[in-house]
Amino acid sequence: MSAPKPDAAAPEGKNSIQVIERMMKLLDVLAQHADPVPLKQLALETGLHPSTAHRILGAMTGTGFVERSEAGVYRLGIRLLELGSLVKSRISLRETAMPFMLKLHAATGESVNLGVRAGDEIVYVERTSSGRASVRVVHIVGARAPLHTTATGKLFLAEDGAERIRDYARRTGLPASTPASITTLPALEKELDRVRRHDVGFDLDEVEAGVRCIAAGIRDESGELIAGLSLSTPSDRFNPDWAPLVRETADEISRALGFSAPRTR
Repeated sequence: MSAPKPDAAAPEGKNSIQVIERMMKLLDVLAQHADPVPLKQLALETGLHPSTAHRILGAMTGTGFVERSEAGVYRLGIRLLELGSLVKSRISLRETAMPFMLKLHAATGESVNLGVRAGDEIVYVERTSSGRASVRVVHIVGARAPLHTTATGKLFLAEDGAERIRDYARRTGLPASTPASITTLPALEKELDRVRRHDVGFDLDEVEAGVRCIAAGIRDESGELIAGLSLSTPSDRFNPDWAPLVRETADEISRALGFSAPRTR
């Protein structure tokens, strides 16, 4: 079977879809080779002109999707590994967590949420509904909320060092979502000390008036905090005695993800 003929050098102004298609061709060929591949071979196997392949590989090298050695050969970059690990962990997290979330939901009758950190916000990636039509909570799948106002966000901030917490406060200005929201650095530091002592975070009408949450952290096999499990209720049904149950459920999910280090309370 003859190799495809290289195309002519791509003129300026080629549309972005064509560029993406060529990027994918190069990544596919690199994925087929265990060893680094020279430019000439990549051009031959993709059917791209060497100058076109070189230009696209240069862009992908700059973003970490491809690595180029001093010998001028190419291989897949570390950025792909990072993205792959992230996708794998999030799929695994949601699939692993759901049975435990349903168990907690059945025990309490309240909404159970799974949130992950995205910069200065928490993003809710999974949720069990309370099934009570009168309940309105902000923690719908895909919703975002600031770290300092959410029970789960406080867990992540508590993991940060003092300087990173101060940077967060300066960067965001600690905006209020409700009159109960924390808006000063001293108050936030005091709250995070409480989170560290009790290994749970609370949101007491701080994201939405009339809604309260309890959250506990979920850790992966390396011990890194990767998510928070939270129980959200209307304020008039809030029961702080559920905190140990939320924490135990989060620990069960952590163990299912491979975390085995002993936890101190």
